Amino acid sequence: MLKSAGRRFIVVGILVLLMFIPLMFAGEVIQSRKNYSQGTIRDVGMEWGGQQVLVGPVMVIPVEKEIVQISTRPKLDPVTGVVMSDAETGKELMERYEEVVIRRSESVYLLPGDFEVDLSTKSQMRARGIFQVPVYQAEAGMVFDFDVSGAETVIGPKETLLWDQAEIVMEVSNNRALRGAAEMTRGGEVLELAPLSGASGFKALLGDPRAGQGYELKLGFNGAQKLFIAPVGRDSKVTMTSDWPHPSFGGAFLPDAREISEEGFSAKWSIPHLARPLPQIGREDPISAARRSSGFGVNFIEPNDFYQKAYRAANYGILFIALTFLTILLIERGSGKPVHAVQYILVGLTQSVFVLLMVAYAEQIGFAAAYALSAGAVIGLLTLFGFIALKLGARALVLGAMLVVVYAVLYLILNSADYALMAGSTLAFAAIALTMWATRNEDWFGPEKEPRPGMFQRMFGAAPRPAVPTPPAAPAAMRGNPGPDPS
Repeated sequence: MLKSAGRRFIVVGILVLLMFIPLMFAGEVIQSRKNYSQGTIRDVGMEWGGQQVLVGPVMVIPVEKEIVQISTRPKLDPVTGVVMSDAETGKELMERYEEVVIRRSESVYLLPGDFEVDLSTKSQMRARGIFQVPVYQAEAGMVFDFDVSGAETVIGPKETLLWDQAEIVMEVSNNRALRGAAEMTRGGEVLELAPLSGASGFKALLGDPRAGQGYELKLGFNGAQKLFIAPVGRDSKVTMTSDWPHPSFGGAFLPDAREISEEGFSAKWSIPHLARPLPQIGREDPISAARRSSGFGVNFIEPNDFYQKAYRAANYGILFIALTFLTILLIERGSGKPVHAVQYILVGLTQSVFVLLMVAYAEQIGFAAAYALSAGAVIGLLTLFGFIALKLGARALVLGAMLVVVYAVLYLILNSADYALMAGSTLAFAAIALTMWATRNEDWFGPEKEPRPGMFQRMFGAAPRPAVPTPPAAPAAMRGNPGPDPS
């Protein structure tokens, strides 16, 4: 392009910066496909049951309260019992009186004492179009009891507990997810279950809860993406097992112990009373607070999916384009025909399209095969382009070898999210170090006597105009000899 090596490096650097534009558009396309995929996952997940958060059981005991209220009524004649009226206006006379009425007051809410939960899930894949959506079927077994002796301590002097109307409430995220068994027993007695009105979940009608203890609940349900539970017990112990190999534990509490393998995972939690901000007994509904501040569990995620990998590949794309440009710039020195700016742009566009090829094929054949196919196509095309169009000859094999190394390193980076930054920065440092070594003897200013090329020549490597030759000086005899001075 230019005779001065320094200017050629600067122009190539500007071309590298221009490659941010196609990479930016490629990243936007990838993000759009990822959003479409996530929307499909949410839709299928909601149809299957959605994200599940279990809150409960909570015992609810209704309360009645005696209140004295002031009312009005027609005034009766004490002798005749006839309604009295005003003599002038004829309107009925009214009188005020006090009466005692029974009204519902705030219920009493009790949380379990001992609360043991055993959760197990089995995963399966649901397909919609080209997208695979992981969902699960879960079974929950709960053993719990309630200490009802403290219920009297939170009511007023004129309030009465309606023991025979007590019930146990269990809230879930979506009643449509309740597809399996749902049975609650007390001392072996099966309790009647009914759906909640105006909320997602169900309740068990108890009768008088002082009649017995020892509750058990068996519950089957569907779900997707998330399974959380609130530690409502004074002493909560939760065990979760699943065949999903990629759990992401989250929420208010992490498991005390966990085991993760390719066959699935198991985890255990033990939550004491003081670790949860929930009163054991009170007059306010604790379900919302329990769901909001104390829920914990697992997210069923696809780790490092190919959309994330492709987006990271687009972010690292400028580095690999720069390495390719640098390799071409170094190996084409000394060739009879320098590489043109347009040819650099074609090379950069080819590498920018790589991430789109990878995503398009990954949606059909999986990430590993799509990466091998896309990288092989790009490496083959650029090597052939270097041999035929760039006239690199055997040096095109050097370009091909460099591309193989670059895309092999990129594959390792994309498959290891934890080490991606370290690998990328190390590769960039190594590339800079090799460039410094390869150009250690470079004359960055070019030949000193070289005429300064014009702008078109500097940008696009046009051949300079041939200089007009200066005619040789005439011999002295032809120029004439003035002879001796006559003086």
